[in-house]
Amino acid sequence: MARISLERRDLEDDLQRLFTLLTTADNAPGTAAEYTVPVDVFETATGIELVVDLAGVSADLVQVVVAENTLIVMGRKDPPACAHQREAAFHVAERTFGRFARGVRLTGAFDVGRADAVLRAGELRVTLPRIDERRGRERRISVRTD
Repeated sequence: MARISLERRDLEDDLQRLFTLLTTADNAPGTAAEYTVPVDVFETATGIELVVDLAGVSADLVQVVVAENTLIVMGRKDPPACAHQREAAFHVAERTFGRFARGVRLTGAFDVGRADAVLRAGELRVTLPRIDERRGRERRISVRTD
């Protein structure tokens, strides 16, 4: 499972990486992010879900971070090991490898502490539940006397 970084020292590192990854305009090979990954974002009755295609990516190479009202998925997809890679002459090479990043701006209030990120069968599913107090639900506030 990918991790959601909430500790301050991790967050500072993640924010610096986020700035580097998301401000690289050309995303050319050799820059901070070499490619972007396809993502679907949809809202449910209880929150928001993101589904990201990450076929061939190991969970330990993926980071999921929420910072500044943005959810960021970043990581690295390593090329497969090929015993004959030096002698091999590729006929077709369509798969992408290297560093990737994708940021999705969040609107609304979400409970990051209850967020969940699961990588299964090449698909990363991130679930961010809404904060109940901000969804218009009635909440009683007890009245006390002094």
